Amino acid sequence: SLLVDVAGQPRKEKVKLPSCLQGRQPNSIPNKKIEDPVAGRVNTSSLATTKQHLSGFHLIPPRVMLGVLKEGCTYTTTVILKNVGVNFSRFRVKQPPPHTGLRVTYTPGPVAGLQVELEIEIFAMVTGREDTGGLEETSHDIEILTETETLLLPVRANIL
Repeated sequence: SLLVDVAGQPRKEKVKLPSCLQGRQPNSIPNKKIEDPVAGRVNTSSLATTKQHLSGFHLIPPRVMLGVLKEGCTYTTTVILKNVGVNFSRFRVKQPPPHTGLRVTYTPGPVAGLQVELEIEIFAMVTGREDTGGLEETSHDIEILTETETLLLPVRANIL
């Protein structure tokens, strides 16, 4: 029961359900979706009685940890944005501000049951802060706007 803890005592605070049980992905913000009659929709008999939501994207990997980078160098990595739904869906990436040194390169357009590669490029630079012992941590969440939700891709690195 959610009303008592493992010792059988009444709980003092509410149980927080993980995002996977709440029906959404971690690091995502659900959008208020307006029904679009023109959007690509699959209407087959096998899906006619399905009650579950058959759309959305998954990020592989869900976060990018770049480790220690040398200042003044450019590094790239690839993240896969996979369409796990049966309908084709569109997305766009909100480019990070220039002071982060991040840039995302991708091919725009609908993703119909496939996947698209996002190339994350970082120019390792130290912002004008006081000396931190030679290592500065940088982090930014890249926003990927889809039709149903906003995915957040955390990018972390240490610049030497």
